[in-house]
Amino acid sequence: MPLVRISLREGTTPEYRKAIAQGVHQAMVEALAVPAQDRFQVISEYKAGDLIYDQDSLDVTRSDKIVFAQITLSTERKPGQKRALFKRMAESLAKSPGLRPQDLLVNLVEVSSENWSFGKGEAQYQKD
Repeated sequence: MPLVRISLREGTTPEYRKAIAQGVHQAMVEALAVPAQDRFQVISEYKAGDLIYDQDSLDVTRSDKIVFAQITLSTERKPGQKRALFKRMAESLAKSPGLRPQDLLVNLVEVSSENWSFGKGEAQYQKD
């Protein structure tokens, strides 16, 4: 059950945000075998001065249309799956809503399975 936080500059349309959310989710389904119904996302928009980034770090030229996608997930994914996820996200978002791959920054935050509660105040994956 990944938890996805998507951050972007204010002023986008609901359709644009929906396309970003759908593209990120579909990439996780395809690259990480996340179940299609396993979707938990938060989208936040920020004023120009509240979204700070280097426009040319690591030889990547970014624009004001930058999107940060931070995905918190359990630790069992392999490096190849992660690379496939990054690539699939960039491809998917380039197709719809037309986000340049240079404007996608992805960060994976891996946590142990016992650090999740999926509701009811229970630790469903915790083994005693």
